[in-house]
Amino acid sequence: MTTETPASRISGVAMFFSVFLPYAFGHYLSLLLRNMNSVLAPNLVASLGLDSAQLGLLTSAFFLTYALVQLPVGIALDHYGPRKVQLVLMLLAALGALLFARGGSFGELVAARALIGLGLGGCFMSAVKVISSWIAPLKVPSVHGYLIAVGGLGSATATLPVRMVLQHTDWRGLFLGLAVLLAASGLAIWMVAPREAPARQAALPTVKSLLDVYRNPQFRTTVSLMLIPHAVFFGMQGLWIGRWLSQVAHFSDDAVAYLLYLSMAAVIFGAIAVGLGTERAARRGIKPLDMAAVGIAAFLLVQGAMVFNFAPSYQLLAVLFTLVGTITGMEYAIVAQSLPRELTGRASTCLNLLIFVGAFVVQAGFGQVLGLWRPDNLGHYPVPAYRVGFGVLVLLQLPGLVMYALGRRPQRSRAGERLIVENNSLA
Repeated sequence: MTTETPASRISGVAMFFSVFLPYAFGHYLSLLLRNMNSVLAPNLVASLGLDSAQLGLLTSAFFLTYALVQLPVGIALDHYGPRKVQLVLMLLAALGALLFARGGSFGELVAARALIGLGLGGCFMSAVKVISSWIAPLKVPSVHGYLIAVGGLGSATATLPVRMVLQHTDWRGLFLGLAVLLAASGLAIWMVAPREAPARQAALPTVKSLLDVYRNPQFRTTVSLMLIPHAVFFGMQGLWIGRWLSQVAHFSDDAVAYLLYLSMAAVIFGAIAVGLGTERAARRGIKPLDMAAVGIAAFLLVQGAMVFNFAPSYQLLAVLFTLVGTITGMEYAIVAQSLPRELTGRASTCLNLLIFVGAFVVQAGFGQVLGLWRPDNLGHYPVPAYRVGFGVLVLLQLPGLVMYALGRRPQRSRAGERLIVENNSLA
């Protein structure tokens, strides 16, 4: 007698509409709301008179609550299932969007933005869990790729399409519409997604079990190289790249929205290129972490060009920042592949926590750096402020790359010594 698996009960079109589409739409909305402040920033500044520090804190509040909710959401997903968890969380996010639309002060907007991050903190993890549970194992990798592509579409929608919507309404009307979509997403998951079988109650993670992840040498090696670049990528693309294009390159708001659209769309192509490149490199014996180190070095070169204000290629640098920055997404796969199976779940949770706390620090901290300079009458900060800001980011990322490169030298030396010994023994 065979046991029927969830994946064998749903297939084809029904699988797409009842499993993939509802959860992928939640992930789409999560990326849309995470990145849209790049386009909304001029409207928010004009409406509320925000300075750079306030703008950075307002936008980064999303990352902080998103990070803090990762561990509780992971526990809830195991205990209650994605269907119930996402209904509650998406309704919380809808409430946050509604409060943001009605907010009249900086404090109210920060609280509302934080609530949005709290509600959207389970979108990606829920989608990954439900795909792993209901999709046939052979199709899981490709479906994960489709999920990332949907997220890239959400990031792209946060740019030029949002700018087009703002031609017909203001930012308050935009958030009212998003509140409706968030609530509809949660209700759609509740009504359409299949019910999960009662889950076995897993033991709650202890402090010791989490410390086991942080003490793991492979985890520490990966994080020391990739964590800060990953946080920089998340923290900068959602706000400050747009402000840099506006205040340093002096592009119009429409031109900035178009360039950000190209940049966010590049995430899709970047993710595909990273996946194919890593696979081909592995066939030649190149480790994924070595591949990541090369990509991070290129990412630092792009930021270095921004430090030196390489004026002829402002547009190119904006797109390259996002395109090359997608290499940091390898961090999830590298951690999952390099750690023991019993640690992978906790490792993903710990990694999410570190990345989004880091993104909060980057996004808020960059605004603090800009605030060291006095803005002009239009609220624009001078070019040196941005150059120093990017310089600080490069200096924060450089030690991890240097330490990784130095750590590789002894390995190559030992390999060379073994080859010499083997050749002498054969002689």
